[in-house]
Amino acid sequence: MANIAQGRMLLSHNFDITDGSLSALSREEFAGIFSTGLASNQQIQCRLINHPHWIVEILFASDLSPTEVGSECAHILAQHRLQATENRADILILGGIKTTPPTSPDPDALQPGEWGVDVVETAIGEQFLTSINWDATIAQKSADSIFKVQLSSDR
Repeated sequence: MANIAQGRMLLSHNFDITDGSLSALSREEFAGIFSTGLASNQQIQCRLINHPHWIVEILFASDLSPTEVGSECAHILAQHRLQATENRADILILGGIKTTPPTSPDPDALQPGEWGVDVVETAIGEQFLTSINWDATIAQKSADSIFKVQLSSDR
């Protein structure tokens, strides 16, 4: 992807499964799922980063939308869980573009104009969205500054 205009998104992991039906993932396992799953896509680069909140950096060609990249991430995680176990969770990919000044000079921190994406594994996606007050959170945001991808475990 050298010399190609690109977007950047950082992924965090919100594992909201408390009944033991799915195993939690280490930072390395989480990053490995996406590194492996995205490896064949020439328009995307992926790596584990060293940051307390963010786990994975994804650089993507500008002709891909953040929603497209997020959707691909959701399907990669769902496929991994399907191969690893018969138990599945709802997967939410909740993205927002950073519009405020950076909170850290750390090169692995989220910068203005970049996408912060929370990858959520939860028992009931709609319940999780209600618990974080998603509708109110996004109400004042423009449609091109946020995205949501939702995969139900009954897929």
